Amino acid sequence: MHFQEKSKSVIDIQEKMVSTAESYHTPVMLNESVDGLNIKPGGIYVDATFGGGGHSKEILARLNGNGRLFGFDQDADTEANIPKLENESAEEFTFVCSNFRYLKNWMMYYGIEHIDGLLADLGVSSHHFDDKTRGFSFRFNDAPLDMRMNNRAGRTAADVLNTYDEEALADMFYVYGELRNAKRIAAAIVSSRTRRSIRTSGDLKDLVEQFFKTERAKKDMARLFQALRIEVNNEMQALCELLRASVELLAPGGRLSVITYHSLEDRMVKNIMKTGNIEGKVKQDLYGRIESPLRLVNNKVIVPTDSEQNENPRSRSAKLRIAEKKAK
Repeated sequence: MHFQEKSKSVIDIQEKMVSTAESYHTPVMLNESVDGLNIKPGGIYVDATFGGGGHSKEILARLNGNGRLFGFDQDADTEANIPKLENESAEEFTFVCSNFRYLKNWMMYYGIEHIDGLLADLGVSSHHFDDKTRGFSFRFNDAPLDMRMNNRAGRTAADVLNTYDEEALADMFYVYGELRNAKRIAAAIVSSRTRRSIRTSGDLKDLVEQFFKTERAKKDMARLFQALRIEVNNEMQALCELLRASVELLAPGGRLSVITYHSLEDRMVKNIMKTGNIEGKVKQDLYGRIESPLRLVNNKVIVPTDSEQNENPRSRSAKLRIAEKKAK
């Protein structure tokens, strides 16, 4: 899907996207993450997590008539945030309604051999948390346990809870939620579902609240829901495929700018930027120098300012890492 407008200015694009970006999701570390791309006005870029279009809007503002931007998102709801332009634009924006794990395939489809930068804001959008029909938040007791980013296909969180065996549930809660009492929670779920299926957020909360201490109840509940969401959307494997494809597709001097929100995804991003692989295995040359296709742009992780954290509390756990593709 293409939207072009050669006679209108970038300001028009910004104005048409800003309202949806603000209502759908407040972009985190907007300037820091886009600055990190070191944008070439005529370059080719990817916003791997289009969402409300906030980061895309800022990237488009820095491109000229020869630049190109691809926005990826698997959630059909985000299509409403695509800039509705009346005429042709100097910038070419292409929306790809697909999981970013298929980045390489889509770039081949569009005849793109190399990109000059990729930005990914891996957090769940405010839209998802605030729409109780999606089931991402434990704030709504009667919310269906869905949690699919692409709600047109795949298993739901309810499917996972009602079909996984006890060991698989325990592993999921321990690895993805880092919950120490994962085995006890899994056992309770398996026992309970023999009497009644677990279908809503309230069903799950009533079942597991006994395992969470009062002072950590909200944090532990958030971790439980996080674990389910990661499993439902196969997020770790998708991120792995995105990062590997990004390194391969980046042109020399191209930048990778990634915002993470929990330790599992941050570790993967940190590893590939430092060592060139997800596992973090260090390879050295004869002189003891680390062999990696990337170089770190920011040796110290970037976090939101105090002001941004106060204005947007959901940004508090965000971490930004930036790396650049080395010349061969």
